[in-house]
Amino acid sequence: MSQMISPKSLALALSSVLALSVLFFQALQRRGGEHIGNDMRGPIRIGVFQSLTGTEASFGRSVMKGIEMAMNEINAQGGVLVKLGKKNSLRRPLEIIVRDNQSKPGETSAIARELISRYHAVALIGEVSSGRTLEAAPIAQRYHVPLLANSASNDRVTKIGSYVFRVSYRDSQQGGVLARYVYLLGKRRAALLVDSSRDNSATIADSFKRQFTALGGSVVEKQSYNAHDKDFQAQVTAIKNSGADCLFLPGVYTECATIMKQARSLGLNLPTFGGDSWDSPVLVNVAGKAAEGAIFTNSFSADDPDPTVQSFVRSYQRKYGPHAVPVALAVTGFDALKLMVNAIERVKADGPDFNPKDPSKLKRFRHAIRDALAETKDYRAVSGRITFNKNGDPAKAMVLLRVRHGRFEFVQKETHL
Repeated sequence: MSQMISPKSLALALSSVLALSVLFFQALQRRGGEHIGNDMRGPIRIGVFQSLTGTEASFGRSVMKGIEMAMNEINAQGGVLVKLGKKNSLRRPLEIIVRDNQSKPGETSAIARELISRYHAVALIGEVSSGRTLEAAPIAQRYHVPLLANSASNDRVTKIGSYVFRVSYRDSQQGGVLARYVYLLGKRRAALLVDSSRDNSATIADSFKRQFTALGGSVVEKQSYNAHDKDFQAQVTAIKNSGADCLFLPGVYTECATIMKQARSLGLNLPTFGGDSWDSPVLVNVAGKAAEGAIFTNSFSADDPDPTVQSFVRSYQRKYGPHAVPVALAVTGFDALKLMVNAIERVKADGPDFNPKDPSKLKRFRHAIRDALAETKDYRAVSGRITFNKNGDPAKAMVLLRVRHGRFEFVQKETHL
């Protein structure tokens, strides 16, 4: 069952982690003096699917903080500006339908169908997990509904079709950046510990290996594990005996924190590197001092001196507290919703009007949004300027973060991807 909640109830709804939250904003502002019939005053609905409960709930909750900020900004301005013709336009309330896939495989495909068919969402946003996003992408493509992945980085995501875009970079880009960085540190003998149950971990590892060996390094040991494993002593022992001078660990924080802790207890103290799936406070909460000094890729750092970044940090702290530090997932959630609304507002003045009761108009409206997304050039997002290539992938900077004193410290920004 769905539940309607007000903006003031959003924080409570998220903290109680509802399986289904429907956020309805009734702010509406007319623009211009034209009379618009009541049937044209419906909300703009965007469907959001995230992991709000389950093993990766930390990810989904962080994303929703950014989405909430974006919604508040949009509705404070009167809603989404929709062009109804060459001269007529009005603002409509933004209604977000949020569904929880519980961090489980197999849930998102049903959710995507429901958001499209039952709620008539004009577009979809989600997810952090590439696997769960890949469940929704073929459905969005089949029904011709634009999907903007907030953080799914698997290279295959945008290859599904022309209606699928992403805010994040690709996994293969992460692996290449890390390989160059590790090599420049003087490391030549890498050990890999890969989550064989997740495609993104394997993709990052493969691209790291290709780039690292091309530069002159070698991979002296490769071990694997599966998601939700708890005991990594055998893999850690093999790596300890391999003669490696660094450890590449492209997994999710849920297992990587435990691996770091067990490695420390077994006397393995190699410099450790990973991908953006480390980006959760849980990593340092679980790993403790064992994570100190580890370096990983990400799309954002709160310490980045860029004025756009610092403006977002100030807004985030006004909302969530003066000591709250936004993680990259909050930023990409914010960027995804803002960019989607920006695309809606760029639909050409002579384009179709939107009426969810009319299937043909809804179809045309969705297609117009897709075209506007594809035409995005130099959009100034918090996580970097976005211009989509023909595959729906952005060319944008990447940052490196270091775990230091229990927080994520900005190291540098990588623009050569």
